[in-house]
Amino acid sequence: MGIPGLFERLSSLLLREPEDREQVLLFLHSAFEKNLMDADALSIIEGALAASETRVTDVLIPRAQMDVLDIRAPLAEILPIVLETAHSRFPVVDGDRDNVQGILLAKDLLRMQVEPEFNLRDWLRPAVFIPESKRLNVLLREFRVSRNHMAIVVDEYGGVAGLVTIEDVLEQIVGDIEDEYDFDEAHDNIRQDAAGRYRVKAQTEIEDFNAAFGTRFSDEDCDTIGGLILRYLGRVPKRNEQVDIGGLRFLVLRADSRRLYTLVVDRLPQDAASADAATQQETPDAAPPVP
Repeated sequence: MGIPGLFERLSSLLLREPEDREQVLLFLHSAFEKNLMDADALSIIEGALAASETRVTDVLIPRAQMDVLDIRAPLAEILPIVLETAHSRFPVVDGDRDNVQGILLAKDLLRMQVEPEFNLRDWLRPAVFIPESKRLNVLLREFRVSRNHMAIVVDEYGGVAGLVTIEDVLEQIVGDIEDEYDFDEAHDNIRQDAAGRYRVKAQTEIEDFNAAFGTRFSDEDCDTIGGLILRYLGRVPKRNEQVDIGGLRFLVLRADSRRLYTLVVDRLPQDAASADAATQQETPDAAPPVP
């Protein structure tokens, strides 16, 4: 089929004016079924449509999980945080997380090698503050115009609720975006952070997860730890949602409406683990086999 023919068919399909968003999606799925677009294109368009209805509060990194730098801290304390987290930008606070002074680009710390009198405050970029209710499509447009890559999200009382980056917004449209700092080798699917918690990729094989954590999760019905959680819940969990399975607490660190990406795993205290096991014994059909 030639290119003109493809566009003629797509145009004839879309010229029938849709009455609502559901009809637009029906047209798009029809175009996909007629091989006028591939699965990736359909997924991106669906993500773009969803972004116009998604609020910042649904995708932000919450206040408690923000990696911040204190403007009063010496460089000897700041550098380990920068190296461990490997972010390119950091909110800089003065004592309290509600008191954001600005944004520091990690690359600016290189100046300390040539400027003995390096003053952190002199190199801060202005912080952008946005409300929780802002829609993602509006935020993305603002990011493009201002060339900012990070915004601080504030609640109705003016307190810091969390932060959101341009990567968080784009991932809602195109799916997960990995960069050179993301851990992507199979042997690095499980990594311990500075706080002693474990960050686990959802694609980690259950066999590897069991070997690392001493668990006995079954891999008969699913292959990955993300699949196990999806089966346990019967749905895709939202970011920051917690689920307790087999004496472990899984916190969803990164996810979108379609799939899981990264989890934070902690061992439950003994009392909580016992209660979790008792709950699973009462509802054996809802939970996978556990230790």
